[in-house]
Amino acid sequence: MTPREFVENTGGSYSKELEIDLSSGSSREIFKWLLASVLFGARISWKIAERTWRCFEAHDVLTPEAISETGWEGLVSILDEGGYVRYDFKTASKLIELSENLKQYYQGDMDRLHSDAANARDLEKRLAALAKGIGPVTIEIFLREMRGIWEKAEPLPSEKTISAARELGFIPDTIGNRKDALKGLIDRWGNERDFRDFEAALQRKGMERPRRPDGALRITQRDASVRRKGRTSP
Repeated sequence: MTPREFVENTGGSYSKELEIDLSSGSSREIFKWLLASVLFGARISWKIAERTWRCFEAHDVLTPEAISETGWEGLVSILDEGGYVRYDFKTASKLIELSENLKQYYQGDMDRLHSDAANARDLEKRLAALAKGIGPVTIEIFLREMRGIWEKAEPLPSEKTISAARELGFIPDTIGNRKDALKGLIDRWGNERDFRDFEAALQRKGMERPRRPDGALRITQRDASVRRKGRTSP
């Protein structure tokens, strides 16, 4: 099976599944994906996170300005409508802080945030600084699909991605670190422009794998296989 056949069978990027057009490079579309990444970054099922995203979409609360105008109580109402009740208060506060900081420091422009970053690591720090609670999982979800769109989006592949790639024979077991694994996978795919589809498909596959006795593949509550039309959470 070729990498492209694998993507066709497994599913590509999560942003495409949500009909977010990152390939346009539009700051508005990129902010939509950041909003979605915040929702998916919690220990909550894909089904609930996606339903909540659709509620934000239905209410047209998809920009920093709209989030600020909606206010904390309005955001809690949208989150509850989507079933995001366990994290509604915390997430509403996070989204307001994120939006206000993005407007204050980057004029509400995601591309400005990227251009102001000195390098890939600085980009990750700036994303984390947008709001309390934006942690490594959210940043990994977000940047994984910004690869090839933002020059400084250079996240290393997750353990689950690498494990799935080894199991499927896309990279050899002898590759010993995440940086070499990334290079090997990009070479196997053929280009970096739409590599995010391949990486997302491998992540989906990796999420399906059971816990191994040696603990080499750790699966948290959030990482449990939560299916939506046969697909797993990011």
